[in-house]
Amino acid sequence: MLTVFTLPTPLHPAVVHFPIVILLLGAAAAWVMVFRPTGMWPRIAAACFILGALGAVAAGQTGEEEAESVKKPWGSKGVREAHEEWAERTQVAAGVVAVLAIAVVGVQRWPKVARGIAIVTAVGSLGSTWCVIETGHYGGLLVYRYGMGIRSAADFPAEKTPADHHRWWRGDDY
Repeated sequence: MLTVFTLPTPLHPAVVHFPIVILLLGAAAAWVMVFRPTGMWPRIAAACFILGALGAVAAGQTGEEEAESVKKPWGSKGVREAHEEWAERTQVAAGVVAVLAIAVVGVQRWPKVARGIAIVTAVGSLGSTWCVIETGHYGGLLVYRYGMGIRSAADFPAEKTPADHHRWWRGDDY
């Protein structure tokens, strides 16, 4: 049977990249919004920050769920805690800049007020960007230094390996 859509396993690495990209795009849009506080840029920034904040929450949920099932290498506790703390900070920072960007959209008919809030939003976006960078740094340490979340061929059942996934594309019996 051909499966059209399956969720990746583990889910956290797949989910986490969405808020990273969206929040960074939101930060870029926020800085453009400083110079163009009316028009489409406040809406773009607000949409990016809303979606990024929601994505950060989803990434946090999947991270918590998968942290319970993955092997925790010796010596990784401090890095795991730092990753979790920065992830929580990212969620808060993304929520704050989302609210600020929404405020800019709401006051667009007063350009001076909109520009003032846009400046605060852009500066806040630097904070959310830093939180994303730190969260990613500690997440990268967990994967690449401690090997958390990495599956080897030995983790797959003998009757179906990762190489078997590609057999369908070659036309072999599956």
